[in-house]
Amino acid sequence: MGGAPSDHPCLVDELRTLFLFEKLSDEQLEWLCERGRIEDYPQGVVYGEGDTAELLFVLLSGTIALSQTVGGLPVETTRTDQRGVYAGAWASFLGEKMGGKYNASMRAITPVRFFVLPSADFNELMHQWFPMALHLLEGVFYGGKRQQQMIGERERLLALGSLSAGLTHELNNPAGAAVRAADELRQRIAGMRDKLAHIANGTWRHEQLVDLVDLQRQAVELVAKSPSLSPLEASDREDEITDWLEDHDVADAFTLAPAFVAAGADEDWFEGVLAEVGPEMLPGALKWLFYTVETEQLLNEITDSTTRISTLVAAAKQYSQMDRAPFQELNLHELLDSTLVIMGKKLGKGITVVKEYDCTLPEVSGYGAELNQVWTNLIDNAIQAMDGNGTLTIRTRREDECAVVEIGDTGSGIPRDVVGRIFEPFFTTKGIGEGTGLGLDISWRIVVNKHQGNLSVTSEPGATVFTVKLPIAGPQRAPADPEEKDES
Repeated sequence: MGGAPSDHPCLVDELRTLFLFEKLSDEQLEWLCERGRIEDYPQGVVYGEGDTAELLFVLLSGTIALSQTVGGLPVETTRTDQRGVYAGAWASFLGEKMGGKYNASMRAITPVRFFVLPSADFNELMHQWFPMALHLLEGVFYGGKRQQQMIGERERLLALGSLSAGLTHELNNPAGAAVRAADELRQRIAGMRDKLAHIANGTWRHEQLVDLVDLQRQAVELVAKSPSLSPLEASDREDEITDWLEDHDVADAFTLAPAFVAAGADEDWFEGVLAEVGPEMLPGALKWLFYTVETEQLLNEITDSTTRISTLVAAAKQYSQMDRAPFQELNLHELLDSTLVIMGKKLGKGITVVKEYDCTLPEVSGYGAELNQVWTNLIDNAIQAMDGNGTLTIRTRREDECAVVEIGDTGSGIPRDVVGRIFEPFFTTKGIGEGTGLGLDISWRIVVNKHQGNLSVTSEPGATVFTVKLPIAGPQRAPADPEEKDES
């Protein structure tokens, strides 16, 4: 507490002038005066956020301000001089979980005068005088909280199912490609065995076999350095190679040419092969080199596919924070990238992703799995706002002792008359059945309550930006339950 308060006699007539007590009987007002007291406070702190909630304060005169800690800094939420407003242990009648601590700090902007009632007496008052109202309030609060928790769990399960389906789809493509490449590779290896037997039984001299092995090595190097050709360039080169092969009496020219072109072979390379093995051995040598080239290409395809699978699995582990401590030092860029990978199917081809990362941004202390849930909610909302076409921009930067993440989209924007309500539980701008209105509320709880950061939005048609601000050092006090938004 701040400066020491001074006590004054409690007057029933004075309490009767307050809107909070105007309907009470004389007997009830006298009970309040017996249990409570009038106190004057000088300018300064009246009580601090997180202190034991011992008193209910009812303002009689003066100006007060309430503030809550966000990102390690006090943020003023209310300033008033209205007689009868109350603060402090007002939730004590809801039980120890809600009434045990002050959920904000109060400062006296000017010298102030309060009617002060101990929390135990206020609890007794509510239970004795307003039992029906108390039951209704408890039902609204705890029933609403249970409903919110149940729907929140359902929303998270639906989001998990959607992400699992997307991840399965992303994994299926490279896995299928690897299986197909392995099957074709088996056929090419069988062909190589047959060709090797044919070469061994043929008229190849020892020197020619040595040259053929050297050509095989060159073909492998050729595949490793093969250029990327446009479809038109590849088609023109295939025609040239086909003509060259046919001119030199090589069978199956149309089959051989595409593989050699994909490997980067040109007429000069074929002339080199001809010079090494001679016209008589050219067809057999090219068939052997064809198997070599195709084998390398199939191995590359298997490598690319399995690498893609490994990347997706690594992204899934990063996203879920599997095998990691709940609270840790976090690279926000890794979290964002893993979320983008997991949501790849939802992004589709119509949405361009622009990443403007501040590479000097330090690691942030926090809860990785919960922050990934925030990125998922914000990115998913952006995707839906753009209806499959637009630009998703993700920026990071440092601002004082906080890390800032901005997620912007080029969608239709949020109407001005509802933008101030989007973080409320159950509020949604989506159609019936398309959303529960908990995604942004959950994000708010994770960012503001659990990480003591800040979550805000600016929006106009074609430019909506959600800004997440997180203290780099992490929460500086015991984090609140992310499922419980602080009362103000």
